[in-house]
Amino acid sequence: MDSWQRYSQHLVRYADLGLSLDISQMHFPEGYVEAKSDACAKAYTYMRELEAGAVANVDEDRMVGHYWLRDASLAPEKDNQDEEIRDYIGSCNQAILDFAKETHASAKLTHLLVIGIGGSALGPQLIADALGSDRDAMQVAFLDNTDPDGHARMLGELPLKTTLSLVISKSGGTKETANSMEAAQIAYAAAGLTFAEHAAAVTGVGSKLDKVAKEAGWLKRFAMTGWVGGRTSVTSVVGLLPMALQGLDITAFLEGARLMDAHTRSEDTSDNAAMLMALMWHFAGDGVGKKDMVILPYKDRLTLMAKYLQQLIMESLGKEHDLDGKVVEQGIAVYGNKGSTDQHAYVQQLRDGVNNFFATFIEVRESFTDGRRESSQAGDYLQGFLRGTRRAIADKKRPSMTLSLANVDARSVGALIALFERAVGYYAAIVNINAYHQPGVEAGKVAAEAFMAFLQQTRAYLQTSPGKAFTADDILPHLKPAASGETATAEEVYHSLIHMAHNDPGVSLAEGKAPREDTFTFQG
Repeated sequence: MDSWQRYSQHLVRYADLGLSLDISQMHFPEGYVEAKSDACAKAYTYMRELEAGAVANVDEDRMVGHYWLRDASLAPEKDNQDEEIRDYIGSCNQAILDFAKETHASAKLTHLLVIGIGGSALGPQLIADALGSDRDAMQVAFLDNTDPDGHARMLGELPLKTTLSLVISKSGGTKETANSMEAAQIAYAAAGLTFAEHAAAVTGVGSKLDKVAKEAGWLKRFAMTGWVGGRTSVTSVVGLLPMALQGLDITAFLEGARLMDAHTRSEDTSDNAAMLMALMWHFAGDGVGKKDMVILPYKDRLTLMAKYLQQLIMESLGKEHDLDGKVVEQGIAVYGNKGSTDQHAYVQQLRDGVNNFFATFIEVRESFTDGRRESSQAGDYLQGFLRGTRRAIADKKRPSMTLSLANVDARSVGALIALFERAVGYYAAIVNINAYHQPGVEAGKVAAEAFMAFLQQTRAYLQTSPGKAFTADDILPHLKPAASGETATAEEVYHSLIHMAHNDPGVSLAEGKAPREDTFTFQG
């Protein structure tokens, strides 16, 4: 079968969404999809049970209900924690629209600062960049790291008097978000402003952040729910509230996601784009992630798509154990930037280097997104570079698939996100892992807390003897285990001391021949 026949046979098109999926260049043999019918049936059953309310996040004994956010009629009345679901979705979305309308009507706040990390920032960032313009109701900025220099740069650029700070944290205890919030509070105070008069919270009911916002009298508090995970939270209040404040169409966004969900519930695999994507991932990586996923959106507005998908895919699929407890070390590595920039970056390796990837091109058929139609050949060249790169990769037998969107609007972006969400769920079911918990992330948080404890103890011990020089080995025996039970290593003490030498006034470093001979002194 030639490439044109293969393209025509395997192209999936959803006319109501202006979206299509081309898997013809993934090099799977004819009959492959049919041969996977049993695996597909298992995945369809798994997803039906998930959407019906089965507990999926076993670490927190939670349902996983991001699909209900765009069609509340599918949700049970309550979750297994006895929380209302359908009423919550409707009332929350109305509260979002009301708050945005009030904020815009007052004309007192022109900028929005979103403070969050991970899923509490990546989704809103993607949406803001994909759909935003200089005509938005509010201009949006983000604090998404615990980097003091980043804090200073962003806060120094914003007109704080007219900036609303939106703090997003389910538990209210996420250290990165707490540190960014503190930096914002300090900046507002330095400008003679009251933070509470410029702040709103998105958090769990009764969380630490919820209590702080209530006691200080913040402008508004929005409740996050336990049955939506961070990486699938963009169609929840986490993504919808920044969208509404920016002046974007959340109704169209949810509609696009709802329609894609409907299409990809179909058990006709030949017409199910999400299942076909999952099968192509499985085929390309031999079911164990042997090949990386390279995301190549040929649209500036979708530059952050690769970054967003890194979390969605890698946090969902990167698991040590399968559902039977067997060590499998599953996952798919995701990276990418945008076309045609990558023609001049790493496409050289994709064509001629190590064959350890499959590419996902994202095409936007309309060159102009916001109604402007200036005469230009730029869009022709962008299409030419996309098709040229696809062919150049194909000539070297490198696999690729192409997602095509009619344009970039709220509806199509909602559909695109929902497509990848379900593909992740299907793939996880096929390889028998849990896509909806993240034990590795929690392990990293515990280790970070332990290091902070060792840093504080090291600082305290050094300060007890001003003028005396210590090596890391000198201090190590004097440190107590962290609350988690972990004990410090000499290397962790050393890194604590190096950090102090570069940031703590009065702490100096005298380098020896090797790190273990370096000495540190607190001058007082």
